[in-house]
Amino acid sequence: MKSRTKVVVIGGGIAGCSTLYHLTQEGWSDVVLVERDELTSGTTWHSAAQVTNFGMNQTMVGLKTHSINLYKELAEDPDYPINYHHGDGGIRLANTEAQMQGYRHFTSMARGMDVEFEVIDAEECARRHPLISTDNLIGGLWDPMDGDIDPAQLCQALARRARNAGAEVYRNTPVTGLIQHKDDTWTVETTKGNIDCDIVVNACGYRVNEVASMMGVHHPVASMEHQYFLTEEIPAIRDAGHRMPLLRCPISDYYCRQEKNGLLVGFYEQDCKTWGMDGIDPNFVNALCPDDLDRVTDVLEGAFERMPALMETGIHTVVNGPITYTIDGAPLVGPIPGKRNAYCIIGLRAGLGEGGGHGWLLAQQIVQGEAQYDTWCIDPRRFGPHSNVELTALKAIEDYQNEFRFHFPHEHRPAGRNARTTPVTPVMAAEGAEFTVVNGWERVDYIKPSADFHPSLSFDFDEAFDLVAAEVKNVQENVGLCEVNGFNRFEITGSDAAAFLDRMFCGRTPKKAGRVGLGYLLNQHGMVKGEATLANLPASDRGPDRIWYGSAAASELHDMDWLQAHLHRDEDVQIKSLTNDQTILVLAGPRARAVLSACARGDWSKEGFPWLSARECFIGYAPATVLGVSFSGELAYEIHVPNASLYAAYQALREAGETHGLKLFGARAVDAMRMEMGFLHWKADLITEFDPFETGLDRFVKLDKPEFIGKEALTARVEAGPTKRLVSLEVDCRKSPAHPGASLMLDGKVVGTVTSGDWGHRVTQNLAYAFVDPDLAGHGTDMSLDHYGAQVSARVIAPCPYDPDFTRMRS
Repeated sequence: MKSRTKVVVIGGGIAGCSTLYHLTQEGWSDVVLVERDELTSGTTWHSAAQVTNFGMNQTMVGLKTHSINLYKELAEDPDYPINYHHGDGGIRLANTEAQMQGYRHFTSMARGMDVEFEVIDAEECARRHPLISTDNLIGGLWDPMDGDIDPAQLCQALARRARNAGAEVYRNTPVTGLIQHKDDTWTVETTKGNIDCDIVVNACGYRVNEVASMMGVHHPVASMEHQYFLTEEIPAIRDAGHRMPLLRCPISDYYCRQEKNGLLVGFYEQDCKTWGMDGIDPNFVNALCPDDLDRVTDVLEGAFERMPALMETGIHTVVNGPITYTIDGAPLVGPIPGKRNAYCIIGLRAGLGEGGGHGWLLAQQIVQGEAQYDTWCIDPRRFGPHSNVELTALKAIEDYQNEFRFHFPHEHRPAGRNARTTPVTPVMAAEGAEFTVVNGWERVDYIKPSADFHPSLSFDFDEAFDLVAAEVKNVQENVGLCEVNGFNRFEITGSDAAAFLDRMFCGRTPKKAGRVGLGYLLNQHGMVKGEATLANLPASDRGPDRIWYGSAAASELHDMDWLQAHLHRDEDVQIKSLTNDQTILVLAGPRARAVLSACARGDWSKEGFPWLSARECFIGYAPATVLGVSFSGELAYEIHVPNASLYAAYQALREAGETHGLKLFGARAVDAMRMEMGFLHWKADLITEFDPFETGLDRFVKLDKPEFIGKEALTARVEAGPTKRLVSLEVDCRKSPAHPGASLMLDGKVVGTVTSGDWGHRVTQNLAYAFVDPDLAGHGTDMSLDHYGAQVSARVIAPCPYDPDFTRMRS
C-alpha cells in the first residue's frame, strides 16, 4: 500500500468509484481509494439502480446526462461490458393539472441541456405502459433515456478503468483516523498503515458521519429504511416483446421497473422510518434491515389500483435497506465547510442513477477548482450551522414521503420550521405574516389578509399577487418595513483588512470611513464567485476600525470558506461572523427619511447622510448601524441591529411610522421590485458559469487594478469574447412568470435560459432575466419563451425599466 499519494477517496460505493475514475480522467493518476470491506458493500449493492435524466434544475439534468452517456460507454466496452438497460423509457404520472404544468416547465428546462422530455396524456401513458390503469390519471412526463443498471458491475467497471489509469484500490482497509497538518495536508490512518495525502474525499454512504467525526465535523445526512420487492413472473411482461418502461407514481408513492420477466416495485410509504440514528453496527456489511411490508400496506393498495397485474402475481424477494437523504433531498458534493483540502460526495439517495455525474463534477472541483456547471444546488455549504441530525432526520422523513412530488414555486413544507428565528418573528406572525425559509431562517414572505389564507400551489401567479402589489404600492408611495434576517455579515479587522479585500474584489472597494460599496468576487477562472456589500465603519465605543462584509443569507459558509482560503499567512486580518448576532430591518419608501428622523438622533438629510453612507446610531434606545442602500429602488435604509435589541428597534420604527403610512412588506415584494431595478440574486443570476462582463457587471470591474483574483483569466476571456449575455426581458403573458431554467427559442433552437422572473408591479410588466446568445442581447430583440409548452413572445428591454437613473433611491 502506498504511504504517500495526492488524493485518498474513502468509500467504495458508486460515489467513491466514480470520483476515483473521474480524477484519472482529469489527469491525476496518483490517487487511491480505501474501502472498509468490499466494493459496493454498503447502500450500493441493494440499490434499485434506476438511471433517469429527470432533474429539478439544469445542473442535475447535466450530471445525469453525463451518467447516462458514461454508463452507455461502459456497457458497450468489449473488454468489460456491463448490464445496462438503456432507453427503456420512463413515465412520471400526474393526476392534477398543476403537476402537468410542472412537467411542461421541466421539459422546457431540460431542452436547454439538449435533453428532450415529452408530456403525454393518460391514454398515451397506458399505451406505452400497458399494465397501468388510467383511473384518476391525467397524464405524465416521458423520459426516453430512462433505464436501470447493475450496481456491482458498474462500480467494478469504474474501478477497473481507474486502475488502468494508475489509481489504486485498497479493499478491506478500514479508516481509523484522520489527522490534518499545519500545511493542510492529511494523514489517513488505516488498519493496514498510514497514507499521507494532499486531499481526502468522504464518500462513505450511510457511514458518512463516522468518517466526518474523525475530521471534527458533522454532515446533515440521515438514512431512511427503503423497501422494494421483486415479483414472480408476469405473463404480460413475458409476452410483451419489449421491455416495460419505468414508472414513478406520486399519486400512490411507488415506482416499478422490469426485472427479468417480473417487476421490481419500490415504496415511499408515509409511515416511514429512519435508520442508524444512534450508530451503525460495525458488522452491518452487505446487510439488510428486517422486512416490514405491513408498513407499506397503504401504498401497496394504491399500486394495486394503478397496476392490477400486481394482484395476480407473487412476491419473490423483499429488500429493505438504508438509503441516505439530506435536508433538501439533493446530495452534498464539493468542499467540506470549514476544512481545507477536504471534499465529500455523500447523501446520494439516487446514487446509482446520478453517481457518474456527481463524481465527474467533484473531480473537476478538486483538480480545476471549479466545475463546468454551477454546483451550488449540490454544494455542502448550502446549509447553515443549524443543520443538526435532528433537523436532518425530520426533513429526510418529509422528503421521503414526497419522493416523486416536486416542489412548486413558493412551496415551503412544514417539517423543521422555526429552526432559525429572531425576536420579532412571533410579533410579525401575530400581525399576519406568512413566512418563507432562507437558509433555515423564517423570513416574512407577505402579509396575509386572514389566518386561513392559503394560496394554491401553482406555476402561475397565485392568490397572493394582489397582496404583493399592495405592499409594493405602499413602499412606492409611503414607507414600508421589512425584516431581512440571516443576511450574511462578517466583521473584518486588522491592519491588512483593506488591502486583503481589495485583492479579493474585481472592482474598487470603498476607502473612506463611513462609506458603502457593492462589489464582486471572481474565481481563478475569472467567473462570478460572489457578491458583497462592504461598509467602512470608523472606530467607536463599539469597536476599532472595521469593515462589514454583507452577502446573501445562503452564502454564510461559502463566503467564509472563500475568504479564509485566500488569506496569506503573514496578513494581519481577522474575520468574525456576525450573521447570528445581527438582523437587518429595511425601511424603504419616500417617507423613510421622515420615519428614521423621528426615532434616531442626527442629521438624516440627503446632504447629511447621502446614498451609500454608513453610520452608527440608536433607533430609540436600540444600538444600530444604518447603511444608505436600497434593493427596492426607493429611498431606503438598512438598519442593522443586535438581536438582543431587535424588538426595541422594531417597536420604535413602528411607532415613528404610524403617521407616515408605514406598513410591513415581505420577500415577494422585494423580489418583484429588484427585478424592476435590474438587481441580481446570487446563485440565481450570479453563477460561476459566466464572467462579470457576460453578467452585465461591467461597471464593477476594474481591469486596470494591479491585482485581483481571476484577473488573468478574465483578461483572456475578454479577448476571446462572450459566450452568453445576461439580458432583461418583457414576457408577453399576464398569467404566470417565467421560471428559472425555462428555455428561450428562436427558429426552433434554444438560444437562452431564464434565471429569474417576476411581475413588476410598478412598471406593470412581466419581467425576466436570462442568459442568451450574445448576438441576441440588443434591446428590442424578439424571441420566444418555451412557457409550459406554449411559445410566448419575449423581448429584450433595458436592464432597469423602473427609475434607470436611480433618482428615487438617491433622493
